[in-house]
Amino acid sequence: MSKATETADDLATKGRWPSFIKLFAVIGVTSGIGEVIGKITIPVGIGSVIILPMVFAMILALLITPDALGRKVEGLKKICGMEEVNLSGSIMFVILLILGVKLGAAAGPNLPSLVAAGPALILQEFGNLGTIFLGLPVAIILGMGREGFGATVSICREDTLGLIGERYGMSSPEGMGTMGTYMVGNLFGTIFFGLLASIGLMTGLHPYALAMACGVGSATMMTASSQALAAAVPEMSEEILAYAATSNICSSVDGLYMTLFIGIPIANFIYRKLSRKKK
Repeated sequence: MSKATETADDLATKGRWPSFIKLFAVIGVTSGIGEVIGKITIPVGIGSVIILPMVFAMILALLITPDALGRKVEGLKKICGMEEVNLSGSIMFVILLILGVKLGAAAGPNLPSLVAAGPALILQEFGNLGTIFLGLPVAIILGMGREGFGATVSICREDTLGLIGERYGMSSPEGMGTMGTYMVGNLFGTIFFGLLASIGLMTGLHPYALAMACGVGSATMMTASSQALAAAVPEMSEEILAYAATSNICSSVDGLYMTLFIGIPIANFIYRKLSRKKK
């Protein structure tokens, strides 16, 4: 094929297939090692800390990406350098499309369950807006710009990644802020939520209310918190897991629209007002 007849797609992928192969090899190996290690449960007081395989895979991927950490290790750089790091941002959109189909397929058969659960499961989604009112002012005080907007526009799980990536781009300040919260949530969210669910029982809240709070739209966080809660109240374990799973599906379905139509406009309004006052 001559240079004159090469399309934009040809030019975009020209010479990049080795990087694609190395990227997917790294993903496969780190994911496989994470699955071999498995889920680790550490009892802590009345609750427990649950470390899922995805956490181990993320840590391994971080350790073998020297350029991403500012380190220059030639041996590791040949395995996974900045070319693979840059490609991973584009690959994220493909993965999110697959995830979107999975969420839609999971939500469809469960629509009767969502309706039967009553308005509480729908109204609890407004609680996710707390990240804007609590986190965004702190981010601005700390000197964050639009990264603070992206990091606090929601709890920043997969649906928000796709939304912010489509609207602003993953390489934008907003996209980097959202990705930062997503990564921190994967590393520490399961530990935090697992402890929080058990501690919540000490406040006197009903286990069903806490079970609904476990469904924030993240499968890993929901699993960690609901299993810790079920272990603390074994006589209600089946009901707790059912409420948590239903709440999580509900958050995954309407969380996208909550962020799109309510979260982003409110976050932009607060960001503009507080940024002017800070200046």
